[in-house]
Order: sequence, then structure tokens, then C-alpha cells
Amino acid sequence: MRRTILPGRPFPQGATWDGTGTNFAIYSEQAARVDLCLFEDRDSEETERIEFQEQTAHVWHCFLPGVQPGQIYGYRVYGPYEPERGLRFNPSKLLIDPYAKALTGKVDWSSPIFPYHLGHHEGDLAVDERDSAHGMQKCVVVNPYFVWDQDRPPNIPLSESIIYELHVKGFTKLHPEVPEEHRGTYAGLASRASLEYLKKLGITAVELMPVHEALDDRHLVERGLRNYWGYNTTNFFSPDARYSSSGDLGGQVAEFKAMVKALHREGIEVIIDVVYNHTSEGNHLGPMLSFRGVDNPTYYRLVSDNPRYYMDYTGTGNSLNVRHPQVLKLIMDSLRYWVLEMHVDGFRFDLAATLARELHDVDRLSAFFDIIHQDPVISQVKLIAEPWDVGEGGYQVGKFPVLWAEWNGKYRDTVRRYWKSDEGQLSDLAYRLTGSSDLYEHNGRRPSASINFVTAHDGFTLHDLVSYNEKHNEANGEGNRDGTNENYSWNLGVEGPTDDLLINELRERQKRNLLATLLLSQGVPMICGGDEIDRDQKGNNNAYCQDNELAWYNWDLNERRQSLLRFTKRLIQLRSRHPNLRRRKFYQDRSIRRSDVKDIIWLRPDGQEMTDEEWTAGWVRCLGVMLNGETLGDVDETGAPVIDDTFLLMLNCHHGHLNFCVPPAPKGGLWDVVIDTNEPDLELGAVTVAEGDFVRLVGQSLILLREQREPGQAATLR
Repeated sequence: MRRTILPGRPFPQGATWDGTGTNFAIYSEQAARVDLCLFEDRDSEETERIEFQEQTAHVWHCFLPGVQPGQIYGYRVYGPYEPERGLRFNPSKLLIDPYAKALTGKVDWSSPIFPYHLGHHEGDLAVDERDSAHGMQKCVVVNPYFVWDQDRPPNIPLSESIIYELHVKGFTKLHPEVPEEHRGTYAGLASRASLEYLKKLGITAVELMPVHEALDDRHLVERGLRNYWGYNTTNFFSPDARYSSSGDLGGQVAEFKAMVKALHREGIEVIIDVVYNHTSEGNHLGPMLSFRGVDNPTYYRLVSDNPRYYMDYTGTGNSLNVRHPQVLKLIMDSLRYWVLEMHVDGFRFDLAATLARELHDVDRLSAFFDIIHQDPVISQVKLIAEPWDVGEGGYQVGKFPVLWAEWNGKYRDTVRRYWKSDEGQLSDLAYRLTGSSDLYEHNGRRPSASINFVTAHDGFTLHDLVSYNEKHNEANGEGNRDGTNENYSWNLGVEGPTDDLLINELRERQKRNLLATLLLSQGVPMICGGDEIDRDQKGNNNAYCQDNELAWYNWDLNERRQSLLRFTKRLIQLRSRHPNLRRRKFYQDRSIRRSDVKDIIWLRPDGQEMTDEEWTAGWVRCLGVMLNGETLGDVDETGAPVIDDTFLLMLNCHHGHLNFCVPPAPKGGLWDVVIDTNEPDLELGAVTVAEGDFVRLVGQSLILLREQREPGQAATLR
């Protein structure tokens, strides 16, 4: 039977089912011809090949009546194979639609998926004309319709957010209360056990490590490993089917949506980690999967005077050509798709400095930022940058424009250095505790621009951070050369004899110190998933290829793990209830008074205000900070001023014990000890202190006091 082929439309790009058939559209500016290839199933031979007859503004398109969701397809694109000119067309290689909404199957590295003959003396110049279809992932036409019911974004202000970074598979793979068939999947994250845990923990958003379809690198597969983290994107629209319990023929799309819907029902936002800076095709010696064969010079940054090679700002082999309008369109279409169709609440942009590069410099006013700011959809969601890449001038912390928050690498480094008792950290620590105004206030941003963290997926877990002085990545098979050189000596010894028990106590206290500092700092805290239950990676600080129990979350909660979990919950609850611990605006300068009442007072251990000289003294390792609860500068929905309790935070990073003299409370009352990292299960109100009393800060500990409320008075919360 002869198939009816209609002209179709150039937009939207991708495969779009409308209930009667499917429109196919793909951009290729340099192609001489484009064929659509249809398959009966993922492993079958090509059943039909259709040559596009219509081209509009470099978009090749057609409409096929009767083609339904579940149809498997791919493309072949014709043109010259001239790598010296940057052209790498090879119609022998089946290509993934850059706008595919779902992928099926896996890449077979033993198949001829490279456009050139491996091992040939001419390298990538020797074209390989063997068909790659049997070893390629293929695209799936998906059903876009989903019953969202009354799903609405939680719309939690960033200033009130507590972010929890997690890995979809690792979070539930070993969870005994998640149904076995759902462990490690989107459905597992949406399970009752997962939702109850996250809700009771008190976080407001999950930040999912990459969920775009990604590739397991060849060198990993050959060593029996996988790209567990997923920072090796093949397609920017397809949810990764490896996390689907519903198969890979479109079910992964509906399962992802159901997960988002379930999290939203609990008031938890979904932020996804996106990798628009490079793709899984690698450098000039990489495979041909999609963009390279569709239109290489459009999609990739090529070396201007030698376009055979790729610019590489990420250390992964290539960089997307964000200067090209089609690439900008692809990224924006992808972002809008994940917001409008998948209902996600925001994005964390991996190596975001790469996206800002229009020439060789990072340009904060680049076209990428301009188009984000004017977009009515994307400008309304949470935008978080990892503000660095590996190129020259790539460290851009504090230099992103308004609307953007940033992973604050300076916060991580300063807080770690302070708690391991490095000298000269005091002044910098003050900025980090108060929202990093030195980084974000200059261009009109607020403390919520600072995403504070002490650990993340890329580096030691909290447990390993205080347990290992050097990384131990031997299991990755790279001779322990991979990963960041996080060399730490946590000064866990004390004066006089020590034993293992004392060392363990100090380690546990350091974990609590770091978590308490994180959750009591102004800005937006991000917890690395599993830190609150003492997740351990045996010193591996680059577990990107460890899809096994080394990286999966351990839910066997002994008393030590449960104690840390209780402590973390207590901190989160405290932060959530008190706007004084998550101010929307920066503090006034410490020398400025408002109505004769200071916003914030920095104190020495004798209870007196610190002098300017003491701020620069390298030997000062203990300080206090009083946060006035009546100077928030905010109003509630009735227009009334928001007031809260006053807090006094005292920190001692020295290994010796200190007595801290308690200053007068603003209202002349008493203080309750709320948090003591040396006594993690201390009951609220169990210890009360007054002006002039001495609070004992044991070595390397933190204590938080709260001014007692007057009888009958309650703090006003938004």
C-alpha cells in the first residue's frame, strides 16, 4: 500500500502527533537531502525510508497520516563528508532526532557507529560507509497527552527554599520500603516511602542529577562500568529510559510526569540538572549519534582556522555552538518543553559559564542570557548556574545577571577551611554566613542568589569529607588520577593522648558543624542527598561511573545515622519556621544603625563587639553573631512588619574549649540553647542562660541561642 505523504509544517521541530498522524521536522542548513527512516521495533531492520520533499528555512518536514505514538524512527542526512571543512555528513549512519521526545534501545559500541574507520591511518578522514542502524538508539513518537488533574507548581520563593540534590536511581535502589520493581526509577522516587521521607525531612525542592538521555562512554563500558551521573547528554528532550519502570517506548515520559505530579502534591518542587554545554558525541574522534551528522558546523563550536577540530570548554571533547540561532532555539525549546509539558520548576545549568561564551570570553550579556530574560516562560522558573567551566576565565562566581542564582563555590571553600581551623578565614566567613553580599549585592541580587553548599555530587560526601585526607578513586580504573584533589587534614587531634572513640566523636561533631552552618546561613541551602544519613563512598570523590552500592544510598539506618538524620531535620524545621534565618534582604553594614538598633552584631568570646583590627587578625577562630529578629525589613500579606525571634550564633573552630560570655538580649530577657553540635539531641529549653553567663563551647563546635519570647508573644511568620 502506498503511503500518503503530506508537506507538513516546519514547526514545531521533532515528531508531533496530533491524533490523526505525525508531523516530522528537522533542521539542517548544510544538508543536500534528508530521509526519515521507520522501524517496526527497536531491533528490526528499517521498514520504510521517506525522502523529505519540503524544506522551509532550513527545516525539512513532512506529515504522515496514521503514524501513531510508539512509532520508532530515525534520520539519515546526506551531504559532503569533508572534516577539514567541518562537514561530516554520512547517510550510512542512522541519526537521533535532536528534538526526539523519547529514545529506545542502547548504543552498541561494537557496531559501526563512528563515521570513519577506527584504526585507519587517516583517522577521522577515512569515511566508513557501513550501516549503523542495528547498533543505534532510535527515536519514539510519544503521546503528549497526560492527565495532570489540578497539578500546580508549588511556587516556593527561592528565599524560602531548601534544596536536596539527589540521583533518581541511587536514592531508591536499595530502599527496602520501595516496591522492588520501582527501585531506582521515577516511579520509585514517587513512591509512598520516598515522598514520606522527603516530606518529613522538610526540604522544599529536589534537584535531580541529569535525567536527559545520556550515553555510557565506551571506555567505561569496556571496563564494565557505566556513566552513572549522566553528564553526557545525547538528547535534550528525552527523559532517560534507564530510570523508567515503564519501558522505553514512550512510557518513560508518562512516568516522569507522574513523578513530578506526585512531588508537587506534597508541595515539593522539581529542579533538573541540565547539560547544555556539550553532548555525548565527544571530539573529532567520537561517534556519530545525532548533531554531528545532522549539521556539524551549526551545532558545535569548531576551531575557526581548523574546523576539523572542536572547541572544548568543558573537558569533554566539544562545546555547543550557542552563537548559532538554531542552537539557541534548541536550548530554549528544550527548556520550555520541560516546564510546559513536564511541569518542572527550575533548572541547574551544568558548567553554565560555557553557555555564556560568545567568543573566547565569558560575556554576562551574551545572547543566551538575553533570550532567557525575555522569555515569558523560562524567566519565571528557578535558574541556577554552576558558574564555572574549564576554559580560560571560566570561574565566574558572582558574575551572572539578575534572575540567576549560583552554586556558591566560595561558600563551600570558606566554610570547609574555617571548620578545619585554617587561619585568615574570619572576614570571608562573615560574608558567607550573611548571604555573600560581596558577590551578589552589586547588581541588585539578594541573598537567595547564593546557593550555599558544603558538599555536592561532585566531590566527597559529608562523611568522607571529614574521614579522608585524600581521595580514593581506585575503583574508577584511572589510577586515582581522576576527581578533584580535595586534600584535607581536619585537625581531628587534640592536645594530649587521643583514642579512636575521641576521633570518631570529633568527626561526628564536624558533620554537625558543617550541616548547622549550612542551614543557619543566609542564602539558599543545598543538601547533598544522603549526607543526612551519613552516606559513605569509601573516599571516592568522583563516583560518576559507580552505578553500584558504592554510590547508591544506604538505608540501613543504625543509631549513628539516625542521630544525624534527627539533627538535620531539627535544623531544617528551625530554618523553615524562622524568617530571621532566611532573610530576603542583605544585612545593613555592621557600622550602620537603624533606629538605634543594629541588624547584626559580631561578637568576641568576651561578649563585646569585634573591632576592625580583629576582623583581619588571622588568629581569631571563635566568633559570635547576633541576628536581630525585629529588623527583617519585610512585611506580611496585610502590610504589617514581619518580626521574628533574635538569635545568637557562636562558632568555635579551634580544637580547644572556650567560654563565651553571653551578651544582653535585646529585650533584656533570657536565652534558650536551641542547637549545640556537641549535644545533638539537646531538648529545646533544657538549657537557659542569662546576660553575663558563660557558655562552654567545646573544641570545634557551634551553639545557637534564641531569645526567649515574652509571655503570650509569638513570632510573626509569613
